[in-house]
Amino acid sequence: MSEDEQPPVPSPVVVPRGVQLVLLLVGLLAAWAVARAAGSVLLIFMIAGVIALILNPLVKRVERRGLRRGAAVFAVYIGLLAAVVAVAGLLANPVSTQVENFQRDVPKLVKDATKSLDDVQGFLNRRGINVHIKNQGQTALQTLETKVLRGSGNIVSFTRDLLQRIVSAAFALILILVISIYMLIYAEGIGNVVRAIMPAGDGTPEDDFPLRTQKAVSSYVRGQLLFSVIMGTTAALALWIFGVVGIFPDGERYAVFFGAFFGLMELIPYIGPVLGALPPILVALFNDPLSAVWVALLFLGIQQLEGHIVAPQVFGHSLRINPLLIIFALLFGAELYGIVGAFVALPVAAVLRETVVYLHRHVVLERWPVTRPPEAPPPTEPLI
Repeated sequence: MSEDEQPPVPSPVVVPRGVQLVLLLVGLLAAWAVARAAGSVLLIFMIAGVIALILNPLVKRVERRGLRRGAAVFAVYIGLLAAVVAVAGLLANPVSTQVENFQRDVPKLVKDATKSLDDVQGFLNRRGINVHIKNQGQTALQTLETKVLRGSGNIVSFTRDLLQRIVSAAFALILILVISIYMLIYAEGIGNVVRAIMPAGDGTPEDDFPLRTQKAVSSYVRGQLLFSVIMGTTAALALWIFGVVGIFPDGERYAVFFGAFFGLMELIPYIGPVLGALPPILVALFNDPLSAVWVALLFLGIQQLEGHIVAPQVFGHSLRINPLLIIFALLFGAELYGIVGAFVALPVAAVLRETVVYLHRHVVLERWPVTRPPEAPPPTEPLI
């Protein structure tokens, strides 16, 4: 074939109406049965598949340099580990400095909190309000101690369950790692099987289904990293401004630490923003309850900005999915598998979108006959 000639466009596959209906019913029943029976097994393979799609472009680049597939996979995993260590090393110095400053300030923060508690108690005493905050706090601690001693059996049971969960999580992580390695090693064979199942493309990389899904997941990863950087930088800058204007003085000192922690927590769906906001709110609460209120309002505003503007725009652009569908995917994944389900919901949604787009391009559904109502007879003119 010469360079000027275009590759032949394959004819679309026509699916008869009866086959459409049968395939729809069978597909729905099969998806429900698999999701119900597989449980965590399906989730493990989904996570491993997402990791393999993310790392496969890097493995291909390393493989082009003369390494075999297995050696390239090993080199990518080692390089990824080294990159994580390097980034942690770059952030370690400023973050550790601010953590050390925070540790030195903890006695002062506790002293300020105790003084504030004494001021509140004195205010109540001067007003004749018979409320003893310290006594109630001591009573609460004594009650907690009594309940802990009485419920020692429950504590042992909780500890045993926690250890079982930790062991199960570690085993699942090892499985995910091993499965993702096997998927990367046999990626070419898996891609050929997928190409054989799906309708044939036109032969270009832009119309190759495995490559399209790989690019979609890579776009999600770039979007997630960009999102975390934006939110972490926004939180650090806002806390620094609060510190400069005097609303939250410690915000200027710990802006880098709080911002880095908030950006890292953004990788965790749903509870991540709440966990990221807790340290600055607690520090502000030790200094001044009013400052804590302002900091809490600040993070509430940041989370509103995140949920309504930044997240839909960043992920909607990187995944090319409507923001409403992104919110639906997050809620659906969380309903099925909790936080981990919400974490993998968006890359799975990206793969589903590419599947629908590819099938829409190469599959033609036979139209169902449409019965139209009989046309009404034209009105007759009255005879005069």
